[in-house]
Amino acid sequence: MSDPTLLELHPWNRGFHWRDHTGPFRGLTTAQVEQFDREGYIVVARVLDPAELAPVVDEIDGIETQTDEFLRSLDGNRFTISESGALTFSPHLVAQSPRLRDLSAHPRLLDVCADLIGPDVRLYWDQAVYKKPEKPRRFPWHQDNGYTFVEPQEYLTLWVALTDATVANGCPQVVPGVHRSGTLRHHYVDPLGFECFAERVDAVPAEVGAGGMVVFSSLTPHLTGPNTTGAVRKAYILQYAPDGAAALRGDPDAGAPSARVTCNEPDRQYVVLHDGDRITPPALP
Repeated sequence: MSDPTLLELHPWNRGFHWRDHTGPFRGLTTAQVEQFDREGYIVVARVLDPAELAPVVDEIDGIETQTDEFLRSLDGNRFTISESGALTFSPHLVAQSPRLRDLSAHPRLLDVCADLIGPDVRLYWDQAVYKKPEKPRRFPWHQDNGYTFVEPQEYLTLWVALTDATVANGCPQVVPGVHRSGTLRHHYVDPLGFECFAERVDAVPAEVGAGGMVVFSSLTPHLTGPNTTGAVRKAYILQYAPDGAAALRGDPDAGAPSARVTCNEPDRQYVVLHDGDRITPPALP
């Protein structure tokens, strides 16, 4: 476990207190929840069976092909941290695909949300990330809340493995325990993205088989390593936040946020749980 006294907090992270979860739980065991509270992550196997997974992979493969074609049309074949033939990000798939919209409200996913967020939950973000066999590069340690500061700070990431995720092909790696300090200060490293600290010796790999998922807090520092195999490592990431969560805008070093934007865009940030009950996502327009 890392020493929180050595970490620099985000300027808007004041008075944060991690609250351990109490049961009863409907999707996770008590031991899993205790590990999540203690270490900031868990691995859950076989969330999607092969029959459920195959059409999801086919759907996302088609969208990712379009993403890669778009990147190849750009100067340098890249856009921010997304690069053709290396690492591609395809965001907001629920705004394009009824199949993935349905997946975002899958009962097994929502049971985990109920256990770790509460009874009222919205989808916050979704994206596919395909990691190709890559040229060597450095990967920055970051928290998801370091990209956009959201309050409450602790929302939830479900990193669904579309293919087996191993150390060799770039599975998630996490630093346990740091999440309990809240959001850290991040610095942008061009062109790799935001970074909260340099290399860690206390990192833990979170390998997971296809159809399983790594569940971690928005406050858990993580990265994925290089893909040194000959095949593409595929993942679909779904993030959920408490209903009423808001993204803060402004310069953190200039003082208080200049604006709060409630996370409720109707096409992609819809309610999936209300009073603990599953809500069917609205149909695409």
